[in-house]
Amino acid sequence: MDLALLRTFVTVHRAGSFTRAAALLGLSQPAVTSQIRTLERQLGRPLFLRQARGVTPTTIGDELAHKAAPHLDALVEIAESAPDDGSSLRTLHLVGPPEFIAERALPALTRLTGEDGQGFALRASFGTAEEALEGLAAGHHDLAISTARPRGALLTATALCDEEHVLVAAPRWAERIGPGALHLKGAVVLENLPVVEVHESLPFVSRYWASVFDSRPAASGTVIVPDLRAVLSCAISGAGLAVLPRYLSTSALNRGEITTLYDPAVPPLRTYFLTARTGSLAMPHIARAHVWLQRAATAWG
Repeated sequence: MDLALLRTFVTVHRAGSFTRAAALLGLSQPAVTSQIRTLERQLGRPLFLRQARGVTPTTIGDELAHKAAPHLDALVEIAESAPDDGSSLRTLHLVGPPEFIAERALPALTRLTGEDGQGFALRASFGTAEEALEGLAAGHHDLAISTARPRGALLTATALCDEEHVLVAAPRWAERIGPGALHLKGAVVLENLPVVEVHESLPFVSRYWASVFDSRPAASGTVIVPDLRAVLSCAISGAGLAVLPRYLSTSALNRGEITTLYDPAVPPLRTYFLTARTGSLAMPHIARAHVWLQRAATAWG
């Protein structure tokens, strides 16, 4: 069987679209379509179901991808690791949420970029959970950190760590509410407070309210900024209450710049997953980064 046809097939399977696969492979869409049809004729079975938006693999397509993808990835690794002048480094492509990548993952992984004979170049990019997993499946990234566990056999996820969420605000807002008010009256005392969030849908506040107060927040966002570090800065400046990961807010809490408004008996948690393409952990630099992140996570608490 022609390896070029298999490479095209696996790329289409990961991308979920002939158009996206063509862009990844540097081919025209008709060329990709022709190669897939050739492979289907050789196997005597359809590999994809054509839909209005992209393609969906058949059962045979899924089975073939599961068997072929790890071996193709290994061949790519062999080709890319062939030394040119003895000085080139492998490159690790990492993707995930900007705050977690910046505050957690990069400080851990940059220790592996040294010249110890096993180091690698590092490229990081940011994206939502959906964007990260789609990019990983399409071959744009080597490892993805996200709060979503992927489905299917092409991606392998490992629970990395749990993230505790805390309800915080500048001290003046806590003084305005009064000590113990939340424990006595519940979330109703927060209805008139301004809210700082990352999106109009209030994802962090809504999740906290549902978990802790078994209700929905009545307020709307006063300040919306798509980065939790900016949310923290706004909370410190007194813009309003915010729900933040504890790891991101601990220093500001210790300095007294913000304070917790409520300490529930069971704080809301969110799990991060470290995800790789199935079979790609056979590549030494990806495997090393994968293990290193898991070790670092034991100290993150």
